Amino acid sequence: MPAGQGTLMDFASFLIQMLNSLQYGLLLFLVASGLTLVFGIMGIINLAHGSFYMIGAYLAFVLTSATGSLFLAILLGIPLTFIVGAFLEWALFSHLYKREHLEQVLLTYGLILIFEELRSLLVGDEVHGVDIPAIFSASIPLSDVLSYPVYRLVISGVCIVLAVALYFVIQRTRLGMMIRAGNHDRTMVEALGININMIYRVVFALGFALAALAGMLAAPISSVFPNMGSHVLIISFVIVVIGGIGSVWGALIAALVIGFADTFGKVLLPDYAGMVVYLVMAVVLLWRPEGILKKG
Repeated sequence: MPAGQGTLMDFASFLIQMLNSLQYGLLLFLVASGLTLVFGIMGIINLAHGSFYMIGAYLAFVLTSATGSLFLAILLGIPLTFIVGAFLEWALFSHLYKREHLEQVLLTYGLILIFEELRSLLVGDEVHGVDIPAIFSASIPLSDVLSYPVYRLVISGVCIVLAVALYFVIQRTRLGMMIRAGNHDRTMVEALGININMIYRVVFALGFALAALAGMLAAPISSVFPNMGSHVLIISFVIVVIGGIGSVWGALIAALVIGFADTFGKVLLPDYAGMVVYLVMAVVLLWRPEGILKKG
């Protein structure tokens, strides 16, 4: 082996893991941002949030099979999931705001079972794949033997654009002002004559659509399989707790931390990889019990 090639190989491998960590963390942010908004603003413990991710992945499979294009599948899937989210909030979740957390847990766990049964009846229990769009199917060479898929970079780019858009909506628009107000003091928002129920509906539908979009984006690289939302749900709750309940920006920081911890944990400590994420959560909560950023 020529001098310096081993070092290059090591650097290339490190760069790949860095990019994987960033992509995974940003994808987790899409899921967790909706969860922390629903939890922080609406006070709903939504165990079915991981199922929204699964629904997005299966929509990507079904719609891509029907249209032949992942782009069209996503364009159709985003408004569809937003409408379904708004309907679920109106039909089910709107009745939970003043209920005990146990009732919220029971209903949302029931939704997991319903979604899984519907998935089984409509699509089956096989593992499915979604083709990466041909335009993004190439890889960028990092060394003589290592390369990085362009599609993963596209996922990271889309997630960054969405994070910036979410920041703009929440911080710079009238809707965002009402969402932030509802996040801090729901009673005062109602007293000012703002339709808090409509805000809840929009927030829930947005959370559903973001989680489903994450599933659609991830489908080509993670496959589509039964119960795929369970692990994402657990990790998302970890992110919400670490970031601070109700804090979107805390969720972003926490998602990136978890993305790096999980990816490098599997590489450097494979025997203990399952523990790394929870050790990080324990350390953060010992340091800041309220999470990295407070609600807001």
